[in-house]
Amino acid sequence: MSAQTQANAKKTYEVTRKDLPLSCPMPGMAIWNSHPKVYLEIEVKGHAKCPYCGAEYILKD
Repeated sequence: MSAQTQANAKKTYEVTRKDLPLSCPMPGMAIWNSHPKVYLEIEVKGHAKCPYCGAEYILKD
């Protein structure tokens, strides 16, 4: 079993186009102690904020 990162551990995450479609928590994050999965629109503005946990996502090219 591979190790998962803890969900909502940081307040800012840098993501790339390979991470799209973007969701919070992201795949690979442990979700047992997190909020429900929500998809975030990041393509137009280049950044998005999760309405549940407040995590900021920044799209890097």
